[in-house]
Amino acid sequence: MCGIVGIFDLASERPIDRAVLERMNATHSSRGPDGEGYHLEPGLGFGHRRLSIIDLSGGHQPLYNEDGTVVVTFNGEIYNFPALIAELTAHGHVFKTRCDTEVIVHAWEQWGESCVERFNGMFAFAVWDRRKKTLFLARDRLGIKPLHYAITPDSQLLFGSELKSILAAGSMQRRIRAQAVEEFFAFGYVPDPKTILEDVHKLAPGHTLTLKRAEPLAAPRQYWDARLEPRAQGTTAQLGEELVARLKRSVEMQMISDVPLGAFLSGGVDSSAVVAMMAEVSATPVRTCSIAFGDAEFDESRYAAQVAAKFHTQHSVERADPDDSGMIDKLAGLYDEPFADSSALPTYHVCRLARRNVTVALSGDGGDENFGGYRRYRWHVYEERVRRRIPGPIRRGVFGALGALYPKLDWAPKFLRAKSTFAAIARDSVEGYFHSVTILPPSLRLKLYSKSFRSELQGYGAIEVFRGHLKHAPTDDPLSLVQYLDYKTYLPGDILTKVDRASMAHSLEVRVPILDHELVDWIGTVPAAKKLNGTEGKYIFKKALEPKLPREVLYRSKMGFAVPLARWFRQELKEQSSRRLLSSGFLTGGLFDGDFVRRLLDDHQRGRRDFGSIIWALMMFDGFQRRVLGTA
Repeated sequence: MCGIVGIFDLASERPIDRAVLERMNATHSSRGPDGEGYHLEPGLGFGHRRLSIIDLSGGHQPLYNEDGTVVVTFNGEIYNFPALIAELTAHGHVFKTRCDTEVIVHAWEQWGESCVERFNGMFAFAVWDRRKKTLFLARDRLGIKPLHYAITPDSQLLFGSELKSILAAGSMQRRIRAQAVEEFFAFGYVPDPKTILEDVHKLAPGHTLTLKRAEPLAAPRQYWDARLEPRAQGTTAQLGEELVARLKRSVEMQMISDVPLGAFLSGGVDSSAVVAMMAEVSATPVRTCSIAFGDAEFDESRYAAQVAAKFHTQHSVERADPDDSGMIDKLAGLYDEPFADSSALPTYHVCRLARRNVTVALSGDGGDENFGGYRRYRWHVYEERVRRRIPGPIRRGVFGALGALYPKLDWAPKFLRAKSTFAAIARDSVEGYFHSVTILPPSLRLKLYSKSFRSELQGYGAIEVFRGHLKHAPTDDPLSLVQYLDYKTYLPGDILTKVDRASMAHSLEVRVPILDHELVDWIGTVPAAKKLNGTEGKYIFKKALEPKLPREVLYRSKMGFAVPLARWFRQELKEQSSRRLLSSGFLTGGLFDGDFVRRLLDDHQRGRRDFGSIIWALMMFDGFQRRVLGTA
């Protein structure tokens, strides 16, 4: 795992300022503490920070082909590199190392832009071909590794693993993108390809960007998309057997490493499945780690211990009650953009714990998206059945009225909290799912924004992100459709971003075998009814794992990697949240309505409503303004 940066002059071969390139590269030194390297020539500069994983003595970057005309700077892993080395050698290419990085330059020479279709891995890289005067940027299919880019006023393209590396060049204005603010307060993150800043972009997952000097700027090209076509044949048992075999192959391939390797173990189905596969293919005990919480409502450590004992792992546990107010600013610095997923806190701590013993850790991320594990999927499918049976005008009239009249009972048992369900059924399908994932509904977002900012939005709503993706959706099945939306938004924008930044802060590489693209492609052929069976999510995954994992682990209620926000903002962080969110530094930016923020804090602190997740989002936005925009 590494950090990459670069500067490409789109207009001419003006000299690249090495000091600027070094400043950009220094911003993410934790991504690569084992070394740095540079390549400069007229009109081009590459920088690289290395975290050594494969071929520790070789593989230094930037790395070149035989005659030095093709150069690459690369972040990630190409897991099928041994097979590609053999294939490319047969084509006459000569390798100087045994690392996956060199595969990229020779694959580019052999196959050009389509080289990415040959790679099995997680990656973000840039290739410069001097003979073709071509810069080629690429990002992996699921968006596991990040890549940001921007064009400066003087026609230079900047790229980097993180937003901070681009800002370090000093040539970009830090103008907030209004639509991205609206999207953040809807989703809790800024979905690709936007960033929070007007002039900086993310290369979307499964996309490449090819640029040639003095030619019109090309648009990114998509080379992969999730396919959800239920054509797999076989019984649940037969498909489950194939699923386990495919997962084991993915895990085994991703265990290739020249440095210590282990796994995150939360005690949930996904991480437990990965550990089970690792134990089967490993000749030595697997190293595992987990986080314990003092609050029993959020603590899963006993389930993790149960799995660790079953597979005789070398298990480490750390008790973490991350009430430290300083973590808010620390997270803002790590994520660059406002990022409202509070599970970033325990993720940060478990990455720190893992790094004490290993350099590479496998995680269970992607299981919920692949197998229909989220509760919101179950509710969406149920609501969709109702929508399809009742004409739209009746739904909007009856259920809309019920949603408006029914009280919001945050304090009540879940079966009494019908307000959201009524409101969701009254909407169309995409509006209903959007309603289920938003951290702040549209009516409250409009109240949060100042009058001037509402005017600046010009009626734009974050739901347009979903509507844009639906134009390309490969399915109309209710479950598959929302899985597709999550592949495009929540998975890369939240889950994978969270893990990338938290792990890289500790120079830890995290691999995600459940998101092996070949496995994802195959899972997409499994009928939706075998993923969500009645009310049981991950049905086929759990059935397939019954011989391997304790039933209590497989079929217990899902807890998630949550933190007690409601309590924190009424107790430990009460004074801090009020002080920061009502300060002139936060409110004078002109984005928010101060009276509404004050009422929101008061309602939460007095226990009238649970606005914990919204206050957290506001605190993270404040941290972003302080750390990235430099507000007081």
